[in-house]
Amino acid sequence: MTAPAVPRRSGRWIERWDPEDEGFWRASGERIARRNLWFSVLSEHVGFSVWTLWSVLVLFMGPQYGLTPADKFLLTSMVTLVGAVVRVPYTFAVAVFGGRNWTIISASLLLVPTVAAFAVMRPGTSFTTFLLVGLLAGIGGGNFASSMTNINAFFPLKRKGWALGLNAGGGNVGVPVIQLVALAIIGANGGPRVLLGIYIPLIVVAAVAAAIFMDNLATVKNDTGAAKDAAKDAHTWIMSFLYVGTFGSFIGYSFAFGQVLTNQFGRTPLQAAYLTFIGPLLGSLIRPVGGRLADRYGGARITLWNYVGMAAATAVLVIASMQKSLPLFVSVFVVLFVLSGLGNGSTFKMIPGIFQAKALAKGLTGEQAVAYGRRLSGASMGLIGAVGALGGVGINMAFRQSFLSYGSGTGAFVAFLAFYGVCFALTWAVYLRRPAGQAETEATTGAKSQLSYAEV
Repeated sequence: MTAPAVPRRSGRWIERWDPEDEGFWRASGERIARRNLWFSVLSEHVGFSVWTLWSVLVLFMGPQYGLTPADKFLLTSMVTLVGAVVRVPYTFAVAVFGGRNWTIISASLLLVPTVAAFAVMRPGTSFTTFLLVGLLAGIGGGNFASSMTNINAFFPLKRKGWALGLNAGGGNVGVPVIQLVALAIIGANGGPRVLLGIYIPLIVVAAVAAAIFMDNLATVKNDTGAAKDAAKDAHTWIMSFLYVGTFGSFIGYSFAFGQVLTNQFGRTPLQAAYLTFIGPLLGSLIRPVGGRLADRYGGARITLWNYVGMAAATAVLVIASMQKSLPLFVSVFVVLFVLSGLGNGSTFKMIPGIFQAKALAKGLTGEQAVAYGRRLSGASMGLIGAVGALGGVGINMAFRQSFLSYGSGTGAFVAFLAFYGVCFALTWAVYLRRPAGQAETEATTGAKSQLSYAEV
């Protein structure tokens, strides 16, 4: 039986969208969803590049700019903070404006911090001015939240791990790409304004492409009740904490890696640029793999063992930092980036699975269970993404304090090691150990949940 055509109204609005209907999905849904995914990735990719712009610009800012290492860590911390905070309103903007329309708006807004940075990027500019202009770049971090909320609505539950992983991974690649472009410019003795001049037209391309190729889903509506329910649910905050450990690590290390190399190991900006892009690149590319593995084996299991790997890598980083071994330090830091990317994919896959499991535990079935899971997972994603990004602020502030106190990043790595241990324990206790409440329910009713948290 052929699925009915997708009705539209003016402005590229899709009125009916049911990806869980296999006939609909095969007939037209998959093609439309994939097209929106690719152009969502493009916009989010440019957004990530603008968000991490100042992690690259500080490498251009030599002694003539008059900034201390502590100033630079503070600058990148504040940029990260703004990117985390704006993720909350960006999440709800999709339902207000439509996914396509908001992608056009959010991509166009990236011109503001880029043009502003072009105007002030010169020696003699005050640190306060750099800080204020840097804060504008934080809006690039919001693109992730709106993009993930939008793409989450396009795909069926069984394909969300892959789709969300690819969407986020393609966006994350914006971090190493801008670092590679900066490497080429530094190598050619170019200045920071050359970098900014390259990205201004790319922003225009992303906005125009969204206008031409993307769609709005009329079925996506803001539900303030869902937002309140998600905020009250303990799993939202548990997953926020776990996402601090994965995405917070990825974005925090992306901002800090080059500065650690220049301040602790005495690398020049060009030497640092040769190394900084490798970790974010591999961490971005591996994110869809984390989603795929989570689809197959369960996000909680992948996340648990991923934290074991992150803790082990951090322990080796402490040794490398104390011994001042640059080859070991860079090699293990790259491994840590890869693991953070893998964990990004697995933790985000857990979110829709957790709320689907809660729906089944409540006795809901079929479309009711799917609707409940979609409602709360969509509402929670923006909050989880925002809190997770705050981990990047914590990492940069920890490095700042470590350099002020000890002259190296060793103290910060010790703190990160302890944090990953807590994340491991929390993942096991909540999502892999058989909860006492579940056992009690099964003993009383004789029924078992169709989907356990270990499978999310």
